[in-house]
Amino acid sequence: MSDIVISEFIDADALASLEKDFAVNFAPQLWQDSNGLCEALSQARALIVRNRTQVTADLLDRGPNLKVIGRLGVGLDNIDVAACRSRNIEVRPATGANTVSVAEYTIAAMLMLLRPAFFGSLDVIAGRWPREASIGNEAAGRTLGLIGFGAIAQAVAERAAVFAMTVLAYDPHLPQSDEAWHKAQSVEFSQILERSDIVSIHTPLTPETRGLMDVGAISKMRSGAILINSARGGIVDEDAVISALKSGHLSGGALDVFDAEPISAQSGTRFADVPNLILTPHISGVTKQSNRRVGAQTAANVRQVLLESL
Repeated sequence: MSDIVISEFIDADALASLEKDFAVNFAPQLWQDSNGLCEALSQARALIVRNRTQVTADLLDRGPNLKVIGRLGVGLDNIDVAACRSRNIEVRPATGANTVSVAEYTIAAMLMLLRPAFFGSLDVIAGRWPREASIGNEAAGRTLGLIGFGAIAQAVAERAAVFAMTVLAYDPHLPQSDEAWHKAQSVEFSQILERSDIVSIHTPLTPETRGLMDVGAISKMRSGAILINSARGGIVDEDAVISALKSGHLSGGALDVFDAEPISAQSGTRFADVPNLILTPHISGVTKQSNRRVGAQTAANVRQVLLESL
C-alpha cells in the first residue's frame, strides 16, 4: 500500500524527503494510464500532480482515503476543486514557488521579440548578414500591459520597471486599495489592448477568461504589438495569433501554453513559417531552481496534511 501517489515528475530531493516518512508510489508517466492511476489510488492518502493529471470527481471516487492533492505548480484548472471540497480533500498548490521563473521567462520572451536579431543565427551562419531586417525596438519607453495582477504579474512589473517601461495592469479581482498597485497603473481591459506595446497574460483559466484573447480582442491591440501567454492555454485563440502575425498586425508572439497539450505533429503544422513566434512546451515556470522550490513546498504541504490527519 502506498501513502502517496506521484503521477508526474518531481524533484529528486523532494521525493527522497517524502520517502523517508511515507510509502511512495512514484510513477511519472502514470497520468497517461487511467486504469493504473485508479488502481494506485485505492489505498493512497495523497496524490501529487502537475498539470497533466486530470483530477476529476470520478478519479477522486477511486481514492476513498485521499486527504490531500499536492499540486506541483499553481494552476488548478486540471483539478476539480469543488469535488475535492465536497469530499474533504485539501488542495495544496505550491503558491509562489515558480514566480521568479515565469517572470524571467516573460521578460526574456519580450526582449527577444522586440529584437528580431535574436532569430537571425542561421542567416549569419549562411553569410546573409541581415542587419536591416534585424533592427528592432528597445524596451525602454515601451508600454507593458498585464492581464491579471497576481504575484507573478507583479514580479514582471518589478522587472519591467528596471527597463524604464510604463506598466499597465487589469485585474478586477484585486482591490484598488491593495498596495501592489504602486507597481502598475490600474486600467480597464480595453485600455490594455489599446495602449500596450506588449500584452502579457497572467490570469488563471476560468469560464470568464476562456477565449478572452479572441479574434476581436487581438484586433483591438495596437498595430505591431507583441502578445505573450505563459498562463494557461484556452485563454488565447491560437489561430487568431497565427493570423495576426502573418498579417503583420502583431509583430511578435510567445506561447508557452496551449489549449491542447502536448501539441500533436498534425496540430503543430499550423505554426510553420509564422514570423517572429516563440513556442515553448509549458516550461515558463520550470527551471532547475523552481523545480527544487516547487518540490520542497509540495512535499511540505502534503506532509503537513497527512500528519495532521493521523
